[in-house]
Amino acid sequence: RGYNRSDKPAGVGAYDIETLAQDIVGLIEASGREQVYLIGHDWGAAVAWWVAGKYPERVKKLAILNVPHPTVMQRTVWEDPEQRKKSWYIFFFQLPWLPEKSLSDNGYTNAIRAIKGSSRRGTFGDDDITAYRQAWSQPGALTGMLNWYRAAVRNQGMGVSLGRIRVPTLMIWGANDIALSRSMAQPSIDLCDDGRLVFLEEASHWVQHEEPETVNRLLLEFLGDDA
Repeated sequence: RGYNRSDKPAGVGAYDIETLAQDIVGLIEASGREQVYLIGHDWGAAVAWWVAGKYPERVKKLAILNVPHPTVMQRTVWEDPEQRKKSWYIFFFQLPWLPEKSLSDNGYTNAIRAIKGSSRRGTFGDDDITAYRQAWSQPGALTGMLNWYRAAVRNQGMGVSLGRIRVPTLMIWGANDIALSRSMAQPSIDLCDDGRLVFLEEASHWVQHEEPETVNRLLLEFLGDDA
């Protein structure tokens, strides 16, 4: 919800993590399946953590790309000045209307700069940027996207309640992530009963774009005979 052509309900409250997780549970139910292999990156990973923690009966295996366990993220942001500095944009996004204007001005120049500046050179080509710009320009899309961040801060206490992850978990982490410190990766996997952490030292936050063959191989190995 909130992105591209998906529904964009009004209000920050429509984007809290439990509501987003319920969207995934609803998709699982609509597919007629009891369990799924859940793989997520960035915000998708944050929601995947929550689904696996709160609805483990729905998740057979969990794969996370470059996002820490919500409890680790919340603790680190408040205790680690370096991570707090890296997360400056989250706090900026709490303001009304100004983030939308900043990101959309001059043909979404700042949004494009953020993507290109946080990835390896050449990761996103002209066709990719065109697709992103089209998605951002959908009516209400920027506000919907930013409401994910706004809801996360307003409901920050929810992250502490997630607890341990009981399902088998693989975490793939691009070590050159400029927004999320690699120091959060091991504490996150420590909260998993059956977890494995793999660092890709040359990759950034956009690990699946930059190292697709390696990421796909790791995912297929993790899924094993079930793939």
